[in-house]
Amino acid sequence: MQVTVNGAAAEVADDATVAELVAAHSTGHDRVAVALNGDVVPRTGWAQTPLTAGDSVEVLAPTAGG
Repeated sequence: MQVTVNGAAAEVADDATVAELVAAHSTGHDRVAVALNGDVVPRTGWAQTPLTAGDSVEVLAPTAGG
């Protein structure tokens, strides 16, 4: 099924969860925040939160700056 991840179309398995999507898209960051359709998903709920076709997901990692 197709979802949007950080503004780009992405194909995920029909039974994919937020946890699986984060594992595939976190690019090595162990501290990320996730918003699903504009709502923050607590880390404790990632494995139990299913994705559905058309969902919009933002995977955000902190960056250092000055």
